[in-house]
Amino acid sequence: MDPRVSEDKVPAYDIVENKIRQFDNTVIIFRIFYMLNTFIYKFQLLRKDKLCILEIPKKMLLDLRNGDVIADKEMTRILESCLDSSDCWKSVAT
Repeated sequence: MDPRVSEDKVPAYDIVENKIRQFDNTVIIFRIFYMLNTFIYKFQLLRKDKLCILEIPKKMLLDLRNGDVIADKEMTRILESCLDSSDCWKSVAT
């Protein structure tokens, strides 16, 4: 399993969190894993009883943290498509 990371270890975490809240303030960032072999952060998002996994490349997060406008627009596009997609949200087993 890939290592779980705390939010203070994720580049631009606060920016991602704020963007998620702009789309849907009921979504919670549940856990974050760093996939070392692909340099991707895997965000597990919760909305009520549904789980969605959002993968964001480390480079995009670094660019976003540095104020890159293109990275900001791409992050917005990714979040819109992910959070609005019923395919992303799966029921959490109880």
